[in-house]
Amino acid sequence: MGTVELAPARRVSTVDHIAGELRAAIASGRLEPGAQLGEAELATRFGVSRGPLREAMQRLVSEGILHAIANRGVFVSRLTLADMIDVYRTRGTIEQAALDLILHDRRDAAHAALAASVEAMRTAAAAGDGAGVSDGDQAFHEALVEVAGSPRLARAMRTLLVETRLCLGELSSTYADLGTQVREHEELREAIRTEPPEHVTALLAAHLADATARLEVKRST
Repeated sequence: MGTVELAPARRVSTVDHIAGELRAAIASGRLEPGAQLGEAELATRFGVSRGPLREAMQRLVSEGILHAIANRGVFVSRLTLADMIDVYRTRGTIEQAALDLILHDRRDAAHAALAASVEAMRTAAAAGDGAGVSDGDQAFHEALVEVAGSPRLARAMRTLLVETRLCLGELSSTYADLGTQVREHEELREAIRTEPPEHVTALLAAHLADATARLEVKRST
């Protein structure tokens, strides 16, 4: 092997750390769409000056996760309906590809991998915890792609993490009964283990299409 120029390892910068923490807070739903980010409060909580905080927030503005309004401040973005439809369209491509791999030779592994998220959804629904159900919903679909064994599909799915969480935040309010959301995932999990491939594929497509339709109805009212 010839000489290769490699940069030395570096610790995560303050800006990277703040951006990562804010991104994770939005992805988990701790910072909801439309929430305003107060510079003074966040600078105090992170123990930094406003310089690196502003740089980190600007980075998230460039990613579309935050948006700035002149003379008002910085806010967590609200996705447009077109944005959300595009998120689900992209997810459908990724998840259907993952499902093809699973149905080839990973059915039992997928059934086992999806157990924890389904149980988390059940527990949250029983407690009337819509945010908890959304967390379980997101974990279910992440696990579905991970268990397919394709690093590139998993990587592509992770790029949609924050936008998916923003969609789920709106979607949860469309279920009069949180149990309905849970049962959809229970049915899909069981189908993955036992049903013909064409039925499972159609079930996933219908599940994602139902989410899009719910969001369309919500935004039209």
